[in-house]
Amino acid sequence: MFKKILIANRGEIACRIIRSAKSMGIATVAVYSEVDADAKHVEMADQAVNIGPPEATKSYLVAKKIIAAAKKTGAEAIHPGYGFLSENADFVRAVADASITFIGPPAEAIAAMGDKITSKKLAAKAGVITVPGYQGLITGTEHALEIATDIGYPVMIKATAGGGGKGMRIAMTQAEMEESISSARHEALASFGDDRIFIEKYIENPRHIEIQILADTHGNIIHLGERECSIQRRHQKVIEEAPSPFLDEDTRAAMGAQAVALARMVDYTSAGTVEFIADQKKNFYFLEMNTRLQVEHPVTEMVTGVDLVEAMIRIAAGEKLWLKQDDIKLEGSAIEARVYAEDPYRGFLPSIGRLKRYLPPETSEGVRLDDGVYEGAEISMYYDPMIAKLITHKPTRKEAILTMGLALDSYYIRGIAHNITFLSAVMASERFAKGELSTGFIAEEFGDGFEGAPLTEKIQTRLIATAAFLYGRDYARERRMLTPGAQAKGSGQKEWVVRLGGVETAVSYEADAKGARISLNGKSLSLQSDWVPGWSVFRGALDGTPFVVEIDRLAMGYKLTTSGVSETVVVLTLRQAELYHRMPVKVPADTSKFLLCPMPGLLVSVHVKAGEKVLAGQALVVVEAMKMENILRAEKDGRVAKIRVKAGASMAVDDVILEFE
Repeated sequence: MFKKILIANRGEIACRIIRSAKSMGIATVAVYSEVDADAKHVEMADQAVNIGPPEATKSYLVAKKIIAAAKKTGAEAIHPGYGFLSENADFVRAVADASITFIGPPAEAIAAMGDKITSKKLAAKAGVITVPGYQGLITGTEHALEIATDIGYPVMIKATAGGGGKGMRIAMTQAEMEESISSARHEALASFGDDRIFIEKYIENPRHIEIQILADTHGNIIHLGERECSIQRRHQKVIEEAPSPFLDEDTRAAMGAQAVALARMVDYTSAGTVEFIADQKKNFYFLEMNTRLQVEHPVTEMVTGVDLVEAMIRIAAGEKLWLKQDDIKLEGSAIEARVYAEDPYRGFLPSIGRLKRYLPPETSEGVRLDDGVYEGAEISMYYDPMIAKLITHKPTRKEAILTMGLALDSYYIRGIAHNITFLSAVMASERFAKGELSTGFIAEEFGDGFEGAPLTEKIQTRLIATAAFLYGRDYARERRMLTPGAQAKGSGQKEWVVRLGGVETAVSYEADAKGARISLNGKSLSLQSDWVPGWSVFRGALDGTPFVVEIDRLAMGYKLTTSGVSETVVVLTLRQAELYHRMPVKVPADTSKFLLCPMPGLLVSVHVKAGEKVLAGQALVVVEAMKMENILRAEKDGRVAKIRVKAGASMAVDDVILEFE
């Protein structure tokens, strides 16, 4: 077994690998760019080596620097994690040439499966069912249009290299093709240094299901069941689970057999994932093979009990698989939610900045957290916006969803925008609970943009009761400070008015030994909680049903967030309620004549000129943020009056890009 390994990555996956290595008694080496000098993975590792500037192309993607760091520290092996150099065959060869072991598959398998055209040809040869498409390189836009017409719309445009949803576009009609091709190529070039693309038929309303495999260097290959990854946004997975609520045993076995056959075809070793798309009739088609550890690997670990990182290390060290196919049993249900630094209320635009507050949920036997940050850490514009992965595991899917909802509501992050309310809304969705999933889930359920989960009567009651409880505890605290000797939690019944969503509700509050009795709308409720003023998260039970609420204090109340709902709740005395209606309303400034940058990033290109007439939906500019290109379009017809900035400029949120007449 290795005595020391280097992790050629950063963030949560670097931390994840370090944890498994330490449990095996293996020393670890971290690498870091200048912007990551104080990162969590650097602190966790036994040694750390600076590999250069913040840009990944000058640090994490420079193979020579990674190998030099391994030699300098005496690391015998390199684990690449995912992303960066994890699927770079040339890097694997360079590692071998340096007499260092690569913890992953051989270069030949990576090269074969990394090229999506080659991989589909090999899959077909192995008897794996593939999606109809053009199995060759696209020479130009005209060529692409001809192929798309032959295949039939809608079509999927994909980058030949790389993955993770980058360099991927859907064209529903010929009118969308030219722009989609250009955007996919630019994004692929920026992410992978390769702008080659190919085209295949887009399967409508599909489910994204993948099979995890393990293969040793002695010819043993097994699969560890499937993961459902259908909840995606812009082809980027958001929520994954194992097992899939869709598959039956026969389909699972058939998928697993095809995944193993493909792995054997390319002499695969280590952990890998074969991805499929399935239609609603359980017909499935090979999509691609990811020759690395997947972001969503924890859900497989939870239901199988297999540490995939440890398995990769043991296989790389030459050990035989200690498991046979019959040993793999899927126990319970596991769900993973990816916590991203992005603003769901502004079209999921990336967010950067400092984590002023970072209070993750408590972990337990059924709750796992894989993160790579800490309170005070900086979320940079240079890398992927993932903050953490939250995983729950319970005997049933229903219990796993409920536990995930409570854990998400317990996650308190401030200083940057994040997607936790959106994840909570998905967990609270009736359609998700039923398992009626497809890759179009987010677009269909939140087609008009995310504005929070619906404010149901149940959640409304919960928020009003919570606000009354918070105010009651604050009132009791003030009373103790002003009146020495007063009872710890106040006494006597209080009457207030709680204002939520423009509606006022009369509430009576009476503290008791376990919490309080709260009366509203003719109902008397028991609210139990040990919350005290100063805590950012409220945990309680309303008539015995547990729930969690995030709290932000406001000048005249609270901003409360639970189950994907975030609302301002104001608690008033009877006299304050009378005067409240006389307060002036602040009117926001009119910014309709400006195109504001919705995210921090780089202005890649400007597609219009001053004086030009534009139509609603027309592309105006392209802004690149966190390795993704974002096209900003005109919201309505108009004329451009002035261009404020030039292509290549660094933009901050709400910077003015151009003015309209």
